[in-house]
Amino acid sequence: MTKKEKAKYIIEELEHLYPETPIPLDHSDPYTLLIAVLLSAQCTDVRVNKITPALFARAKNPTDMITLSVEEIRAIIRPCGLSPKKSEAIFQLSHILLNKHQGEVPQSFEALEELPGVGHKTASVVMAQSFGVPAFPVDTHIHRLLTRWGITSGKNVEETERDAKKLFPKEKWNKLHLQIIFYGREYSPARSPKREKDFMTMRIGTAKAIKELV
Repeated sequence: MTKKEKAKYIIEELEHLYPETPIPLDHSDPYTLLIAVLLSAQCTDVRVNKITPALFARAKNPTDMITLSVEEIRAIIRPCGLSPKKSEAIFQLSHILLNKHQGEVPQSFEALEELPGVGHKTASVVMAQSFGVPAFPVDTHIHRLLTRWGITSGKNVEETERDAKKLFPKEKWNKLHLQIIFYGREYSPARSPKREKDFMTMRIGTAKAIKELV
């Protein structure tokens, strides 16, 4: 099966499995999504969703956030891990939003990636989900699956993103990246993916990926 044929199969199967793609991170606006995505680094969405209600009850906008100290933010978000860096980033980026962007989350990749703690993946999620700009954020699930399916070599996430953008239609990116994440969580985990469960890898996976199924 060619990569184009694989892409067609992926789109069709995932659309059938996941016609609706609710955003996994609970949020109410671009700012709360930005903070939630920042917190999700090396932390599950489920855990982030348990932490953010307490944080957003105290501060759900930059103006309120800067009234908290870094230590107060850190105490709330500690269960997410990397709390020293994340709390500092949340505090500093909130100041920057107020000083440079009138308290609003900027609607460009460049401005977002200039914010502390915001990398390309986080910026891509915010641009896609808050502002509807076509983006293909690559997380560990997407990197793993597109490598298993032979869409990319799996060298790094940058290459995976480039290969995905070349192959999949631009108008599908924002929905498809969530559909792939949902499939990875439900059918194709990082450890011990099962033949009877991971039907897409069985159909379009590389020889190596199929051999690794148990």
